[in-house]
Amino acid sequence: MVAVTPERKLEDVMEKMPYGMYIVGSRALDGEPNGMIADWVMQVSFSPRLLAVAFENDAHTLENIRADGVFTLNILAQDAESMHLASRFAQPYYGKKVKGRAGTAMTEVHHKLEGIAYALTGSGGPVLDLAVAWLECFAEHFISAGDHTVVIGRVLDGRIEREAEVMTSTYSGWPYSG
Repeated sequence: MVAVTPERKLEDVMEKMPYGMYIVGSRALDGEPNGMIADWVMQVSFSPRLLAVAFENDAHTLENIRADGVFTLNILAQDAESMHLASRFAQPYYGKKVKGRAGTAMTEVHHKLEGIAYALTGSGGPVLDLAVAWLECFAEHFISAGDHTVVIGRVLDGRIEREAEVMTSTYSGWPYSG
């Protein structure tokens, strides 16, 4: 029998927590748009409209948001097309971020919006054509939280594009995406 450590027990419990699954869009200072999958997202205020997103401290998207301030939150549907789309964003921007990678896999850079249909908001944030709904935000606060940074964003704009059940970690089977 394999011994289960207290840390693994905590991971098991925390992996049971359901999350929404979102694509956070950003852009680099050179204008290149980017997207990453995120699930640690929540609304934090009605007035003003604020939301919080937690990013790993070494996330490329966090780097972009620190530089530009603008980000989008793309809400996906519970359907096969959205699952396929989400899987494209599960890869980190820098291949070297994944432990154990070597050779060319380590030096790869993943431009996740290549070949994906999207439009840009007035502030330059990417909105995916497949999004059920989207929000455009401006980062107002960066809060250090262990191995993550919580970004509090003021909601500037948003729209529901179509009606559908929104994707969650329960639907996708992915307990944590970063």
